[in-house]
Amino acid sequence: MYEGVVQDLIDELGRLPGVGPKSAQRIAFYLLDADPIDVRRLAHVLVEVKDKVRFCVTCGNVSEHEQCRICRDPRRDDAVMCVVEESKDVVAIERTREFHGRYHVLGGAISPIEGIGPDELRVKELMRRLADSVVTEVILATDPNLEGEATATYLTRLLRPLDLRVTRLASGLPVGGDLEYADEITLGRAFEGRRAVDE
Repeated sequence: MYEGVVQDLIDELGRLPGVGPKSAQRIAFYLLDADPIDVRRLAHVLVEVKDKVRFCVTCGNVSEHEQCRICRDPRRDDAVMCVVEESKDVVAIERTREFHGRYHVLGGAISPIEGIGPDELRVKELMRRLADSVVTEVILATDPNLEGEATATYLTRLLRPLDLRVTRLASGLPVGGDLEYADEITLGRAFEGRRAVDE
């Protein structure tokens, strides 16, 4: 335990996701040794991001405007919508340059353990967006874990009555991976998602 403001800094850094007590201490001492100008710049950016960044009124992605740049882009395909858990998932998909449709950010995944049900997610907003019948395909791109699967299953049931093609991102073995290191679920999914070699 350190005294005063140093311990306060370590405690606050430790509240960040993925930052344990030792990492928090390491970051705190890095900041203590850093140039005051660099620390002020970091503090300024932290305050500025809280003041300026909001969530897109259409898709729920992070934005400095009422609508994010993807929702404002008229070149995007309105007929295909990709449903993701978080804004960081939009960035990951955009990096592939394979998807040219619209997005819908749920703001999380169904997790009964954490008390997160469908009502805590942006499901109603999704259904409102799909009501105009412009979208013909919904791609469920939730994480391939227990919560993501529960969310995808729930959404599939909800979307089934609509006249939509509902698809799920393929999952399986990563490129460059070894079969011996793949877990049973990943390997099982790879078998389920197999395709002919001439495709």
